Order: sequence, then structure tokens, then C-alpha cells
Amino acid sequence: MRHVIALDVGGTGMKAALVGVDAAPTGRTPPVLLYEARRPTGRERGPDAVVEAILDFADELRDLGTARYGAPALAAGVAVPGIVDERSGTAVYAANLGWRDVPMRALLSERLGGVPVALGHDVRTGGLAEGRIGAGQDADRFLFVPLGTGIAGAIGIGGRIEAGAHGSAGEIGHIVVRPGGRACGCGQRGCLETLASAAAVGRDWAAACGDPQASAADAAKAVESGDARAHTVWHNAVDALADGLVTGLTLLDPKTLIIGGGLAEAGDTLFTPLREAVRRRVTFQRLPSIVPAALGDAAGCLGAGLLAWDLLSTEVTA
Repeated sequence: MRHVIALDVGGTGMKAALVGVDAAPTGRTPPVLLYEARRPTGRERGPDAVVEAILDFADELRDLGTARYGAPALAAGVAVPGIVDERSGTAVYAANLGWRDVPMRALLSERLGGVPVALGHDVRTGGLAEGRIGAGQDADRFLFVPLGTGIAGAIGIGGRIEAGAHGSAGEIGHIVVRPGGRACGCGQRGCLETLASAAAVGRDWAAACGDPQASAADAAKAVESGDARAHTVWHNAVDALADGLVTGLTLLDPKTLIIGGGLAEAGDTLFTPLREAVRRRVTFQRLPSIVPAALGDAAGCLGAGLLAWDLLSTEVTA
């Protein structure tokens, strides 16, 4: 079985898969996941240890693929957080992992015996998967916005994801929606992700209910049970999110707006008020379809597999 290695690196954990490539993964033929595994990043041991953990994990997958399928992986794709230079294959900076200017593509290729390696930004890679085989596969223009610890975006245009001139396109979480508001790690105040990320909702609900362990999922359950305090927290987050999204759709005019991440797991508790809040704000803009992501937390890993498969497709057509 011809296969590639796919790695999705997060702040605390890594997801990985061996992905079959005997058939081209398209909107009608998704990638075949042959094997899946998870590992911690080990970030408490420092950035060098994280890099080594990634390389070791990829090495394990290469050995496993060779043993099971008679040949090593043909290519690899890896998605990482932070600032990513996809052209040079460099993981430029990631605050939650502590690294700077890591030549990830070269290091992985060397560890894997010289196979081609693609490096991608985690959210853009997840957006690639959602656009090609998930919720955006029928839209030639879409915006994918996962609501997790932070908020970022992936801009889908004609089957590709726009990285921008400097690799930072789609950072919708740092649109200021409440000037002078909460301090953000980026140095601004009132950024969208300080108000409408899953982490922000969890923090606000914990303060409102007095339980320091409360999460965004707990807030959603309290909203569903009719808790007035939870409704206030939720309403404030949805209003901020709608303001940020309307800015995004005004600039990009997407056909579909795909919402993912932990907050999207609240289902209609999020989507019903969010659709209405966005609808109230648009004037001349065309209202896009606002839909939940289809691939869940597998999007990054599937997208990394697609990046690797695309490398092979390019080699065949070159």
C-alpha cells in the first residue's frame, strides 16, 4: 500500500496518521487512514525536546509503515502552530512551543531518509482538508474559523488556501472588536480571540459561576438549561464573534463560513444565535452559509496528509 505520513502538532499533543494514496483524495474520495496515533509534545522539556519528539514520532511511523506495507512512506506532511514559512519549510515562531526558526522540513526529510516533506500552518492545513473533503468542498470561496484556545482563520480560494505575502493571512482572531478591551498576547487590546475563543468563554463562565475549573462546554450546557448568567456570557461572546466575522466576510466575500473548534461543538446553541447576529449586521454584503466544520479534530491530520499527497502529485506532473 502506497502511503504518506501525516503529522498535526498542537501545543500539548500531536496527532499522526499513515494515509493511503493509491487513489487521489478528492471531494468524493477522501484519504484512507491506515493507522492513527497520538503523542504528547513534551513542551515542558523545552523547544528542542519538542522538535525531537516530532522527529521521533515520524521515525516510528516510517518504521511501522515499512513493516506493515512493505515500503516506507513516499512523503510526509506536517502541520504546526504559530508563524510558518511554508516556502522555505521553516517553523518561524510558536509562542506555546517556544521555538524560533526551526528548519522543520529539512529536519524531517533527513530523518525520513530524504523523502519530500511539506510543512503547513495548523489552521490553514485544517482549512485545506475542510475545503477539499469537508464542509467547504462545494464552495470555491470559503473562510474556515476554528474557535479553540485562540481564533485563527483559513481563506479558501479555488481549491487552495491563501497564506498571504508573509505567511500570516487569516489571523482574524486579532481583529480588534472591542477597542481598549482585554489585553491580548499580540500586544493589542480587545482582539476577537480574547472575547470569543473557547478559552475566553470558559474563563468568563468560570468567573461568573465561581468554579475555576468551568469550561466553555460547561457554559454551553448552562445556556441550554436556562441559566441567566451563562446566557450573558454566551451573548457577549456571540456578539463579539459576529462583529469579527462580519469584518472578515466584508473583506473576503466567502460563499461559505465554516466554524470549527471546541466552541462549535455546542451545535445549535452556538449556530442559531450566531447566524442571527451576523444577519443583523450585514447591509450590502451577501450573507454566506454559516456551517459547522465536518472533520472535527481530525482536520489538521487529514490536511497534512493532503499536503504530502500534493507533493507526490506535483512530482508526477512535473
